[in-house]
Parts: sequence; C-alpha cells; structure tokens
Amino acid sequence: MVASCWSAPPARTASPRRRGAVLERAILDATLEQLGTVGWKGLTMEGVAAGAQTGKAAVYRRWSSKEDLVADALVSGLPQVDKAPDLGSVRADLLALCRQVRQVMYSRPGVALRSVIHECDDGQAGRFQGVIVGNVVEPTITLLREVITRGIERGEVRADAANGYVLDAVPAMMMYRSKMCASEWKDQDLEEMVDRLMLPLLRPYGA
Repeated sequence: MVASCWSAPPARTASPRRRGAVLERAILDATLEQLGTVGWKGLTMEGVAAGAQTGKAAVYRRWSSKEDLVADALVSGLPQVDKAPDLGSVRADLLALCRQVRQVMYSRPGVALRSVIHECDDGQAGRFQGVIVGNVVEPTITLLREVITRGIERGEVRADAANGYVLDAVPAMMMYRSKMCASEWKDQDLEEMVDRLMLPLLRPYGA
C-alpha cells in the first residue's frame, strides 16, 4: 500500500537530554571546534552553545567568561606528557620524549593554544602562556630530569647535568623554533637537536 502524500511524517525520536560531564564534554569540544574555525576573536559563547546543541545558559552556568571556557577547553584537550621513556639509552629516551612534546604542540588544542596567544590581548595572553607552562613545559622538564637522572646512573651522563639550564633546553628550543622559524620538528630535526645540542650538554667530562 502506497502512503498518501498528505500523510503526517513519522515522529522524530527526541534526543536524550545531556547532563553533567557529557554536556560539559560537548561544550568543550565545540569550543575547540570554534577555535579551529573562527579563532579567538571570532569565538562567542553563543556560537559554542550552538555548536554543542545546547542553550547559552548551560554554557554560562559553567563558565562565566570566554577566557575561562577557552582555558578549560585547551587544558582538557591537550595530550598528556606524563611518562618518561625508558628505552635503554639517554639518546633514545630523549628522542621519544621530544616526539611526545611534538605531539602535544601540534595537536588540535596545541595549535589552537598558540594561535590564541597571538590573537588575545597581553593580559589574557599571560593566562594562556600559563597553560603552556603548566601543561607542556613543566611536565616536560620533570620527565627530562628523570631521563637524565637515569642516564647518570648508567654512566652515560655527567653527574652535574640535571640542572635548570640543561632541563630548559628542549622545551625552550622546541617552542622558540616553532614560533620564530615555523619549524614543524620533523624526526630529522629532533635527531639533530638531540645529537648536536643535548648529547654534548650531557656528555661526561673528558668523554
């Protein structure tokens, strides 16, 4: 039997109402999507609400400002650098750690974070620079210390190498070249940094 063209369309199944963590995740994902398409200046709380398919009141109940929302979205989306490689040599461990840092820097949230810093004003930039320090630089330094300490115990690294200047070298170089030289940090670039910069810094005296 052929249905009449005047028949009522079938009723749509109502989408379940999202709450709590599920709704928050949708809002944060929509924020990252907005950052990738319209950037910091074009992002609005209303646009995020539309992208998350919720009302703007649901966004404002959780985040009172665009700055708070974007900061939480970036932090929640960044891949974690939370485990020091242990591959048997300081060179292999450094390369593996640098690849982890590269993954964070060039993830969608990592690219968005660096773009936001360029777009927002100086006061806001300070907060987002804090996100980089707290979620990329400090974890990297912690794991570098572990890698270097293990190298000292194996006799590959001199005893006084785990100092602030040496530990700053990898994150500082990767951030600087990414920003100033538009370096994409291909594997060859990482290998050259480790071989030409880090290993000479770490080598035991007289070796």
